[in-house]
Amino acid sequence: MPIDNDYFKNRQKQQSGSTNNSSNDNKNNNNGGGNGGGGYEPPFQAPDLFKNFNKQSGIIYGIIILAVLLFFTKPFVIINSGEVGIKVTTGKYETDPLQPGFHLYIPVIQKVITVDTKVRLINYMTVEQMSGFDSGIKVNPAINILDARGLPVSIELTVQYKLLPSGAPMTIATWGLSWEDKIVNPVVRNIVRNVVGEFNAEQLPTKRNEIAVLIENGIRSQIEALEGRPVSIESVQLREIVLPVKIKEQIERVQIANQESERVKYEVLRAKQEAEKKAALAKGEADKNRIEAQGRADAVTIEAAAQSKANKLVAESLTSKLLHMQQIEVQGRFNDALRENKDAKIFLTPGGSTPNIWVDTKDTQRATAVSN
Repeated sequence: MPIDNDYFKNRQKQQSGSTNNSSNDNKNNNNGGGNGGGGYEPPFQAPDLFKNFNKQSGIIYGIIILAVLLFFTKPFVIINSGEVGIKVTTGKYETDPLQPGFHLYIPVIQKVITVDTKVRLINYMTVEQMSGFDSGIKVNPAINILDARGLPVSIELTVQYKLLPSGAPMTIATWGLSWEDKIVNPVVRNIVRNVVGEFNAEQLPTKRNEIAVLIENGIRSQIEALEGRPVSIESVQLREIVLPVKIKEQIERVQIANQESERVKYEVLRAKQEAEKKAALAKGEADKNRIEAQGRADAVTIEAAAQSKANKLVAESLTSKLLHMQQIEVQGRFNDALRENKDAKIFLTPGGSTPNIWVDTKDTQRATAVSN
C-alpha cells in the first residue's frame, strides 16, 4: 500500500501551529523546569526514506524483499566432492545425477537429495568399540550362525563398498535412502551363513583363508549381479571367527598334541640324521684306509711289475756274444791285477763264464768279489 506523503505534511503543519500558540506557556514552563529544552515533539515522525519515496526506493525495497525470499527458500544447492545430487521434480527422480558443484532448482516444485558416493564400511562386531563417529562407518552385530553340526559360531568381518554415482538416482528411487540395509546387509548375512554352515567348528580356524575367499566372492557376485549394478564391493575382510568355549579348548588340546608329535618327530629325525652323520664319517674313514692300502698295494705291484719287466729286458739283452765280451773285459781286469799282485789266486767258474773270483793271499782276512 503506498504511503500518503500529503498526510504527513498536513500533520506536521498542524503540529507547528499548535506549537506557536502555546509558545509563551511553554517558555515559562521551560524556564521554570530548567533544561527541559525545545518545543513539543510529535509521537511519530516518518523516516526520510518514506518522505522521499520514489521509483529508486521501490527498486531497493524490491531487491531487499527478493534477497529475503532467496535466503529463506534457498533455491540452490552445492554438491561436494564424493557426493552426487538427485533432483526430484514433483516427486519424480531425474535419471541424470548432479555432479559436484553449484546447482539451481525451483523451490516447492523441485528438491535435491544429496547422497554420499565415497567408500563406506559395515563392521560386524561382537562388541562395539568405536573410537569416533563417522557417518560412513556402520556397526552391526556379529553374524551368529550354526556350523554343520549345529554348534553356534560368530563371524566378525568388515565390508567396504560404495554407491556408484551413475546409477545413484535409480538406486535411491528403487531402494530408498536406506539402501545399505536393503542391499548390502541382507546379502552379507546370507552368504556368511551359507558358507560357514558347510564346515564343522573345528575346521574353521584351519580353513580360514578358504572361507574368507568364498565369502568375498559370494558377496561380490550376488550384489554386483543386481540390475543396474547399484553398488560396488571394494573388499570383504574376515576379521575373527568366534568359536564356543568347549570347541576352543578341544582345538587347543589337539594343537598341543600335534605340537608334541611334531617335537617327537623332530627329535627322531635329528637322531637319525646324527646316526647317518656318524655312519658317513665311519664309512669315509674306512674308504680312506681302503684307498690308502689299495694305493700302497698298487704301488708295490707296479714296482714289482716294473722290476720284472726290467729283469726280463736285461735277460733278453744277455746274449752269448755279450757274455763273451764281458768275460774278456773281466779277464783283462784280472790280468792287470796279477801284474800288480803276483800272489793273488784266481778262481774261474766252470765254463769260463763271468763273474770270476780272485783272492789276495797277502791279506787272508779280506776277500773281494769283483763282478759286473
